[in-house]
Amino acid sequence: MVSSDFASRPIKKLVLFDVDDTLTPARQPASPEMITLLRELREKVTIGFVGGSDLPKISGQLAVAGFNATQDFDFAFAENGLTAYRLGKELPSQSFIKFLGEDRYKTLVNFILHYLADMDVPVKRGTFVEFRNGMINVSPIGRNASIQERHDFNAYDKIHKLRAAFVSTLQDKFASYGLTYSIGGQISFDIFPAGWDKTYALRHVEAEGFEEIHFFGDKTFKGGNDHEIYEDPRTIGHTVESPLDTMRICKDLFLNA
Repeated sequence: MVSSDFASRPIKKLVLFDVDDTLTPARQPASPEMITLLRELREKVTIGFVGGSDLPKISGQLAVAGFNATQDFDFAFAENGLTAYRLGKELPSQSFIKFLGEDRYKTLVNFILHYLADMDVPVKRGTFVEFRNGMINVSPIGRNASIQERHDFNAYDKIHKLRAAFVSTLQDKFASYGLTYSIGGQISFDIFPAGWDKTYALRHVEAEGFEEIHFFGDKTFKGGNDHEIYEDPRTIGHTVESPLDTMRICKDLFLNA
């Protein structure tokens, strides 16, 4: 039986969303139409997001038409669920640095920075390694790249597979570290402890008694940062190509059913 906190919803299902290219264009704000849809959905089902970025970035993208990421979602999972909220209240968090230790962390980051220095990419901007609570994010061109530079690099990387080659090198070099490497978004990839992918968020919801847990994401292919939760037997996965795709499927499944 579903938790009493969500028993008033007509449909006893949880719907979880990736953020970039699922709820919003990559690193851009959600559309007013998406915010309207989320509010309508919450009257029918329980909703949450599972993003790889930190909470301030995700909150900024969803701060449209007075929408609040931690208050207007039932579950808010940033950094794959390492930072988590349930009905606006923060849940216990985990730390990447505690898991790895300072010495091994420095060895890993030093190697990454040397590798980045030798990479030939179209542009280099800033913030190449971003430390987060539950992971580090690595970007060959830097997270300060403009929207157009992000689009250009994404197209370039689809041809030259720079991120995939980088990940392969790290997997070989640091095989003993117990880490997972996941390509997400347009310009970067994440590094986090094995098991701390987006399925980490499910430990916060699996005891709630939902009839089904649906997940929507765009990077559901093997190596993408939505793959593990998309494939998890506890979820029903939906691959989308854009926020418009997400809206269409949600309307068909939950609003027009």
